Amino acid sequence: MKTYCFLFLLVLSITQVNAETSIAILDFELNDLTMKPRTAAEINRTASLKPLLEKELKSADYRIVSIDSVSQDKASSGFGYLFDHDDVAAELGRIVGADYVLVGRLHKPSFLFAYIMGHLIRVKDGRLIGNYISETKGGDEKLTLKGIESIADKIDKDLDNRYTPPAPKHIPSP
Repeated sequence: MKTYCFLFLLVLSITQVNAETSIAILDFELNDLTMKPRTAAEINRTASLKPLLEKELKSADYRIVSIDSVSQDKASSGFGYLFDHDDVAAELGRIVGADYVLVGRLHKPSFLFAYIMGHLIRVKDGRLIGNYISETKGGDEKLTLKGIESIADKIDKDLDNRYTPPAPKHIPSP
């Protein structure tokens, strides 16, 4: 009986330690290089990436820490600044008490595909610990979600390794 109690307490303490990993996710930037850039659809898709990623990481018990867009804009000196300056992004994370900060971008070089990109920075030392890219075809919401699931899986592999992407949904044949 004592052995079971010890194992239960050990597992409980490990779970509680893992549940404390906190991530601040910044608003994703849109880098649209197409002939018709920054359409309403692409702006909306880009705005949906942060909440989708937060939802996926929350499902793996990561604590999501908020950084308001005003603070993010204030820290940035223009497009791509936080994506290229890990130290400044880390400072934003430090201010809100996060362990990690993710700076994201939707890079769209073509109408046919786009890349969901993310830099994961460890706040305590400002070090880039992950550079993630997931290619999506077209602008379909389901494919965008699959791209976000891929990014969440990659982030989790570098951190606590407890995220399980949802199983693919099979469409029955007629």
